[in-house]
Amino acid sequence: MKYWLMKSEPGTFSIDDLAAAPRQRTGWDGVRSFQVRNFMRDDMRKGDLAFFYHSSCAEPGIVGVVEIVREAHPDPTAFDPDDPHYDAASTREDPRWLMVDVKLKRKFPHVVSLEQLKEHASGKLRDMVVLRRGNRLSITPVTDAEWRFVHSLVADTRRS
Repeated sequence: MKYWLMKSEPGTFSIDDLAAAPRQRTGWDGVRSFQVRNFMRDDMRKGDLAFFYHSSCAEPGIVGVVEIVREAHPDPTAFDPDDPHYDAASTREDPRWLMVDVKLKRKFPHVVSLEQLKEHASGKLRDMVVLRRGNRLSITPVTDAEWRFVHSLVADTRRS
């Protein structure tokens, strides 16, 4: 099993939207980065877990955990000329863009904020991709150690 961090702007799609979705499941569509598409296509597998991260908002940070419940498959938004993610070069016969399906596993009782994560950027989270200057990828890998440490931040804050 691998671990990931998946970013979404809460004004577009939030963890609350996922919680309200039928069976708390949805396709992670609209990815338009070849590197991220390749992560989904080549590395993400059913059963992998990911942090759900709210970005471009008042308090960016990790808000919960999702499970990959369907591996990479064509993103239908690429074929819809009325969708903002439309790509005329992507066809059903040769899809350029892919998506995975995710299911909500856990909504955290509070945000593990970007500021909290940065407090550990020179220690336990020094190599965490989301903390790298200039990183703009919407999906990034997370190591086992980073996964466990972020969960410890949720547990520590809950006790205070």
